[in-house]
Amino acid sequence: MTDSDTPWEPPIAGSEAEHLLGTLDRLRTTFRWKADGLDVEGLRARVGASALTLGGLLKHLALVEDHLSTVRLTGAPLGEPWESADWNGPDWSFTSAVHDSPADLYALWDDAVERSRARIGAALADGGPARLVHLSWPDGRHASLRRLLCDLIEEYGRHTGHADLLREAVDGLVGEDPPAGWKPRGAAGQGDPSPHGSAAADR
Repeated sequence: MTDSDTPWEPPIAGSEAEHLLGTLDRLRTTFRWKADGLDVEGLRARVGASALTLGGLLKHLALVEDHLSTVRLTGAPLGEPWESADWNGPDWSFTSAVHDSPADLYALWDDAVERSRARIGAALADGGPARLVHLSWPDGRHASLRRLLCDLIEEYGRHTGHADLLREAVDGLVGEDPPAGWKPRGAAGQGDPSPHGSAAADR
């Protein structure tokens, strides 16, 4: 197995920025793998009394990526597709996903992550993790980019755990990391017809 087979693996001994981004991208990839290759029913499946769904998590984390990399990072407007959305309460990003198609939900997350990577990469190039960002506290102190990245890592850590349980309940897919060579394929019926890869070996 080579590094190109597992590009989501964090560096062994990199810089602070490389480790922050490496940890974040490993969580992003694991989350995307857990949510991948499902149809409407799979993305709407729930576990127990929880209202969480994989579709809702895709939409929520897409919003988090865009909000952190605009409003919190630079003070820029959130932008589309969020500004023209019909918001309805604080849980809107979770609950409204029931009205979105699988293809739209996957594209929403993929596009938001691509934008976020570019914005965060530019900010890191302009001052590194210690640079201050737009987000501030009531006493006037500004957060660092390091703090934003740690917040995003925490957000993915929490919701990737949720995704673990939800995906296992849908079709039994388990595992800590995607199988070597894995690439996202989107909604059920698109791309490789075998989304499980070698995950069964991790059971």
